[in-house]
Amino acid sequence: MRVPGPKFVAAVTGLAAAPAAAEAAQLAVSVEIPRLDVAEYHRPYVAMWIEKPDSTAVKTLAVWYDVKQKNNEGAEWLKDMRTWWRRAGRGLAMPADGVSGPTRAPGRHQVVFSQAQIGNLPAGDYALVVEAAREVGGREVVRAPFVWPPKGVKTGQARGSTELGAVAVTAKP
Repeated sequence: MRVPGPKFVAAVTGLAAAPAAAEAAQLAVSVEIPRLDVAEYHRPYVAMWIEKPDSTAVKTLAVWYDVKQKNNEGAEWLKDMRTWWRRAGRGLAMPADGVSGPTRAPGRHQVVFSQAQIGNLPAGDYALVVEAAREVGGREVVRAPFVWPPKGVKTGQARGSTELGAVAVTAKP
């Protein structure tokens, strides 16, 4: 008796190559950490989160800090990102899976957050907020507006003046 091949089985069961389901919406974020000419440079701690127009934090997307310190001692300095700490960070146990990451060197950094990482965000106007704080340095917060869910590709932009450079958030359907 001859056993049917995989093409026959796929055709009969409906498992043949069907068009791929449309990808879920996402946020693509670009954050520039400027190169500073200072005597003692430390990489900044950076937090990214979504806020409503009334400044209520909705979701923490990323926190870049010194995750390699013994006994998570780097988390002690997260409170230096005061805005994020007061609105969302205080109640978040660090390190947080899918959120925590190491500090970044000066340069432009790209991060993409999927629908699953964003969660069930109700339709409306929001801001991607990025805060940076640096030891023996300053602290800065920038907000880039966006609309969710996106109806086409839209980009919101903001620019820091000291600890952050250009920040952009692109919402994609």
